Amino acid sequence: MTPKHCSLGFLISFFLGGVVATHPAHESPKPRRVHFQSRNFHNILHWHPGRACISNNCLYFVQYKMYGQRQWKNKEDCWGISEFFCDLTNETADVQEAYYGRVRTAVAGVPSGWTMTQRFTPWWETKIDPPVMNITYVNGSLLVILHAPNIPYKDQKGISMENYYELVYQVFIINNSLEKEQKVYEGTHRVVEIEALTLPTGYCVAAEIYRPILDRRSQRSEERCVEIP
Repeated sequence: MTPKHCSLGFLISFFLGGVVATHPAHESPKPRRVHFQSRNFHNILHWHPGRACISNNCLYFVQYKMYGQRQWKNKEDCWGISEFFCDLTNETADVQEAYYGRVRTAVAGVPSGWTMTQRFTPWWETKIDPPVMNITYVNGSLLVILHAPNIPYKDQKGISMENYYELVYQVFIINNSLEKEQKVYEGTHRVVEIEALTLPTGYCVAAEIYRPILDRRSQRSEERCVEIP
């Protein structure tokens, strides 16, 4: 092939296929470690910059699709951004479906290739926060009131995670004078009465949530403490 033909072939490739930045492998601008992080169905796509983007000279472009779909969709709010994350909560709102996300970089207007996530299913993979807890001392007993986390969707705020899982609450009490911890309740009720307290002393209460179907538990809540007169 003559040099003229080579140049023509390059131009055709440029306009039909787009330009992909070429860098040595050790300094590629292509995003790395693209993955979802999910808490209470709040689904955020995260990535690490390519080694050629350490100086923050890159812009990022995000697409997503549901498993089985052929066409990728642009995430308009994450198109040409400098951050290393993108909120795809509303785009992945059907929590039992599977999704993919992918990210590409542009350096000086020249795009890299795409880096894609593994398959992501919110129902299987989301982590759950500990319960919100209030305690009061009433008639010689501690009354513990528990609330499961709510999901963050714009059109469904206030809907509890209990709508999606059977949640088992575990409640722990700590006798401050004895420095002794005891699990005093495990079950599905959100109002728990703790009786037979030693008086007078101080008690702290903590709780966590267990999802039997997935054999997973939340972190433990912060302790709430009360002095018993």
